[in-house]
Amino acid sequence: MSVEELQKKISLLNEKVAFLEKQCRSVKREKIDEMSSEVVDSNPYSRLMALKRMGIVNNYENIRNFAVAVVGVGGVGSVTAEMLTRCGIGKLLLFDYDKVELANMNRLFYQPHQAGMSKVEAAEWTLKEINPDVEFEVFNYNITTMDNFQHFIDKIKTGGREAGTPVDLVLSCVDNFEARMAINTACNEIGQVWMESGVSENAVSGHIQVIKPGETPCFACAPPLVVATKTDEKTLKREGVCAASLPTTMAVVAGLLVQNTLKYLLEFGSVTPYLGYNALEDFFPTMQMKPNPQCDDNHCKRQQEEFQKREALKPKETILEVEISPVEHEDNEWEIELVSETTDEELKAAEGNVPVLSEGIKLEYTVPGSTSTTNEETVGNTELSIDELMSQLKTI
Repeated sequence: MSVEELQKKISLLNEKVAFLEKQCRSVKREKIDEMSSEVVDSNPYSRLMALKRMGIVNNYENIRNFAVAVVGVGGVGSVTAEMLTRCGIGKLLLFDYDKVELANMNRLFYQPHQAGMSKVEAAEWTLKEINPDVEFEVFNYNITTMDNFQHFIDKIKTGGREAGTPVDLVLSCVDNFEARMAINTACNEIGQVWMESGVSENAVSGHIQVIKPGETPCFACAPPLVVATKTDEKTLKREGVCAASLPTTMAVVAGLLVQNTLKYLLEFGSVTPYLGYNALEDFFPTMQMKPNPQCDDNHCKRQQEEFQKREALKPKETILEVEISPVEHEDNEWEIELVSETTDEELKAAEGNVPVLSEGIKLEYTVPGSTSTTNEETVGNTELSIDELMSQLKTI
């Protein structure tokens, strides 16, 4: 028996085992329609709803109304999907065309017995076990092909919590620029807000970026060098060398991505336009850029024009000019009046007279028009240099 035939048999056995596990669930929690804030051990949402009591979120139960598409359910995407599931998101749409491999076991989420299964199928079965209240749609295909790309756009436009409505957010968790550009093109075309994420090949840095078509730079506005030069990514990989992968780095990036997703959907806190992560130095750089008017994506330029038109229609902030009248002191029944405590001598001194100096102290300059009690030259006619003047000051 060849290695390929053996792998196929193992894959079929894994699928059968997973199917039997799904059928043999003896206890299954019933779905609930509303999130309860009751503080009991049997309530899976009590800790989440406590965010309302803490004053962090005013409407956490609205999380059930949102639909999020996760493109790529690998190291970052699978953990992202799990976090959103545990948070009680209403609906998840999962896109990927890869299969689970034993080489993926250094990451979180997937388990050895799932090797050979499609990632979206394995993810769906696991996530349903975690929270059966979440609605799932999974798509096992490559979004960069022509036919699949159009289907991908249609699902983004109509795959919302309510049938026929768009999703609320798209999360890019892919590991190649071709897929990122496909997501960018689709979201620019339909004006869909999305968040991009990535981890470097050395596994010690990553980033997340919020992209609002027309308002912020799209992925093509400031493309990476590999995209700008139209270089084939396959030519950059060395034979026999694979990208490094740390579950810690991927979990950090996934956590930052989901955190900003919750802030965006539930409108609390502030969403960072771009947030980087350097694991070697625990450095989190941020930046904010403007969209490129000369972007190569025509849909991006169209979205920029539409955004500027919407901004122009917004009412301008008017600045009220308040006339400040001079303060008038009215007479009062207690006959209180303000009296200056400054003496005539103090006023005279303030007008330029030179005070009497102690013995050994001399003036380096005098106020023009005042009468000096010494015979020293004034600063107006001295020929000393700045350095000489500074040295004299130090001796005083």
